[in-house]
Amino acid sequence: MDTREIGIVVFDVGGVLIRICRTWAEGCAAAGLPVREPATHPDQVAARRVVHRLYEQGLIACDECFRRLAAATGGVYAPEEVRRIHDAWLLDEYIGVDELVRGLKEARIPVGLLSNSNHAHWSRVAPGGRGEFPTPALADHAHASHLLRLSKPDDRMFRRFEHLSGFSGAQVLYFDDLNDNVEAARARGWRGYRVDPLGDTALQMGRVLGELGMLV
Repeated sequence: MDTREIGIVVFDVGGVLIRICRTWAEGCAAAGLPVREPATHPDQVAARRVVHRLYEQGLIACDECFRRLAAATGGVYAPEEVRRIHDAWLLDEYIGVDELVRGLKEARIPVGLLSNSNHAHWSRVAPGGRGEFPTPALADHAHASHLLRLSKPDDRMFRRFEHLSGFSGAQVLYFDDLNDNVEAARARGWRGYRVDPLGDTALQMGRVLGELGMLV
């Protein structure tokens, strides 16, 4: 593979740079709340996904999202409890991702973020935000679904990133934890790699970058 064309390394955030809860039960545990029936019923899970998609595309505000999510649990969680779960969803940075991203910066390789996110989470991770998670804040080009009014794996979101960043096709090396997003990135011509969020994400990405000769 000719790596001379690579102009930017782009990361998803949750499951790649930041460890997150991956189920409602994990979110409840992180928030110190019990798992209540029927919130885990498949119909309730599907209803919450619909609300989340609206939220991550910036089509509803935070308070409206939490009200709708509470309703989607059949009322067994109050909106404020849903907010607590949502706030607890972001756990901590994966070990080693700070060194990885700083290594790219030191090598003068631009760093990007492309994340399905929302206002409440993005304000905690994005450059210029609250700074709770320092590694994502190092990005040179940071773009989120709720600001673009698009979400992955929609090709239009990848195309929009290209327009905003000035990098396109094989110039983009991309890491994501979801297969659908990686495949969409590859269909766009990006060099996409899936990261296992349950493993050492920094190690996985470091191996790829090392094989490409981008980090020593």
